[in-house]
Parts: sequence; structure tokens; C-alpha cells
Amino acid sequence: MARIEPFRGLRPRPDLAEKIAAPPYDVLSSDEARELARGNPYSFLHVGKPEIDLPPGTDLYDDAVYAKGKENFQFLIKEKALLQDPQKYFYIYKQVWGEHVQIGLVAGASCQDYQNDVIKKHELTREDKERDRQRHIETLDAQTGPVFLTYKQKDSIDLLIEQGMRKDPDVDISTFDGVRHIFYVIDDHELIEAIQDEFRRLDVLYVADGHHRSAAATRIKAKRQSENHAHTGDEEYNFFLAVIFPHKQMKILPYNRLVKDLNGMCKAELFGWLADRFEYGETELKVPAAPQEFCLYIEGKWYRLRAKPGTFDAADAIASLDVSILQNNLLDPVLGIKNPRTDKRIDFVGGIRGTAELEKKVDSGKFKVAFSLRPTTIEQLFAVADAGKIMPPKSTWFEPKLKDGLVSHLLD
Repeated sequence: MARIEPFRGLRPRPDLAEKIAAPPYDVLSSDEARELARGNPYSFLHVGKPEIDLPPGTDLYDDAVYAKGKENFQFLIKEKALLQDPQKYFYIYKQVWGEHVQIGLVAGASCQDYQNDVIKKHELTREDKERDRQRHIETLDAQTGPVFLTYKQKDSIDLLIEQGMRKDPDVDISTFDGVRHIFYVIDDHELIEAIQDEFRRLDVLYVADGHHRSAAATRIKAKRQSENHAHTGDEEYNFFLAVIFPHKQMKILPYNRLVKDLNGMCKAELFGWLADRFEYGETELKVPAAPQEFCLYIEGKWYRLRAKPGTFDAADAIASLDVSILQNNLLDPVLGIKNPRTDKRIDFVGGIRGTAELEKKVDSGKFKVAFSLRPTTIEQLFAVADAGKIMPPKSTWFEPKLKDGLVSHLLD
């Protein structure tokens, strides 16, 4: 049974929503964020990436960064650029990206469900990143970046969400990346209860993106619960800001790989090693046409690789992933990338940047070889999470990204 709760959202004045809405903190470098927010004091990047208002080179985990984030957050509140709703509501967040449309419910997801594995995960989290998000939330006393959750689509929920969009949206903006963001308020008490009832019939939710944010929120919940002798389980700190989408609307792009060198080999030696595990040949393709296939770019040419039978276990939820097949049969045994989480010789490029970015980086000489992959499917994500396993790093890239600043969740 999944528990979700309405909350009093802190939201932009409609006339400032376009200026406030910003990419999430973890998809831009500090320099990129500084440039994007230039001349716009309302950009939520001043909250999500407050180092942009400090001297370049400031340690991202310095106390001054969190203090500046709080200062910038309070500025938006004092200027009445952000206003808190008078009552607890659900919200609907619709995104339109070209022909792709996804419609999510904005709600407070249960930290207890996260602890009890009603909300399932598929990624490992890093201690330093968890603590960073924890400090950010605690300093602001608010969750400002939503967690991206998904569930196995149900017609009954779709109908209720459609009902919530039968009025004019409160916000309808388009951002620099070509995505339209449409935001509705669900203030009908009976509809709120009906939505809660339908989610209670779900056995499980899944974290699509935002493992560090949900883990950090759960840490804070445990801490505040231990400090609150009158704890009831209904306090705001028991819930984290989430946007929850049906799985059939998920758009997953590939997470491509770049490697700086050939582990002491020349191109001919590389292909000699590959022959045991892959069928290969030159190709006009830059994106694989089928599962277990990869496109390799080296010295100005593309090659198609196809994993040979017996090189992976098709029944294993992890081993059968294309990212695992590439890692286990090429990146590790041939190129010597033992731990892709920590090895400085490998880099990752989200599919949103396309294969042109791979070509550019290899042609520049900074990298020797690139690999274009097919995206992991949402069904594969479910299989891994249901098995209680963890995907290899950089297995999924969800697009379009949720914008920060369209709604925040205050903990007090």
C-alpha cells in the first residue's frame, strides 16, 4: 500500500514562473548554471546551485554554499516571488517535449514507504551526495528538488488525473530546452481523497530519478522522529517532494560511454580481443538497432558490435542489461575499466546530447573510443528493482527533466 499526501506547496507567482523554473542541480556544471542564471535574480539555480553566487572554485560542500542557498530562497519568499498555498493540495505536472507527453502527480511520498521498500530503488547512493542533499534540505527546511517516481500504469488513476486537468492550468510555460511545463492545482477535497485511495491500492512505487534526494529526506525523517517525542507520522518531515508518473509515459534515453585510451593497445589489437565476444563490422549506423548491439566510434569510423551467444545470462536481470554486457565483455576485460564509478578513464554522456557529442570528444583527441548504447527499458528497471538488485552506474537517463522551483515542500 503506497501512501501519498497533499501538502501546502510553495509556488511561483504565475507571472514569474518562467523566470524561476530551472534545471535540477545535478545536470549542470557550476559554470553552466552561472551562465544560465546570469541577469536573472529569480532563477531557482540561485537556490539549487548557490555556489554560482560565490567566488568560482568555492568548494561545493562549503558551509557558505548552503547558507547562500538559504539566503536566496528567503529572498524569493520575501519578494513574494514564491507564495505558499493556504491549504494542502495535490498538483499535476504535465510536460510536453515534441510529440512526447508525460503527466505526473505532485505529492508528498512517504519516507516510511522508502524505508519499508514499498518505494523500490535501483541505484546505489554515495555517502557524500546523500549528506549534501541532507544539508541542503535541512538548511532551507524545505525540499526544493522533486524526486521522480513511477508506477505501473492504472486506468483508474489516469481517469482521476484527467479529471484534475478539466480547468485552466495555473502555470503554462516553455523553457529554453524546448519543453512545455503545465501545472495544475487539485484543490477538490473529494478528488484528493479518491487519488489517495487509488494509490493505496498500489503495492509499490519505483524511484526513477532522485535516489540521493529520497535517501536524504529519509535520513532527515529518522533524525527528526528520534528528536520528537510526540511524533505521529503525519508531520511534514515524514514525506518527500515527488512527481509520480505512470510507467507507460516514461522516456528513457541511453547513457553512452567514452574511454580515454585503449589500455595500451592499438586499434587492431582492440578488435582482435573483441572477436571472441562480439560480431563486428563497419556501419553507417550510429545508434544500435537491437538489444545486445552497440555502436563503437574510433578514428573517425563507426562499427557495429553484437554480443555473441553465451557472453551473458539472458535470465539475469542485471547481466542481461546492455550496459552490463558492454561492461563485462569489453570495458572491464579488454579496456581495464574495473570500476566505472571511480575510474577516471571513463566518462558518460546522456543520450540527450546525441552521437555528435561522442564524435566531437573522440575527434578532439581527449578520448580514444566511444560507445553508443540502446536505452534501458522501464520494464528492465522494474525487474532489477523487484529483484532487490542495483543497476550498474549510469544505466538510465530520463528526459525531459523535471524543473526545480515550480513547487517546493516546506518541512515546518
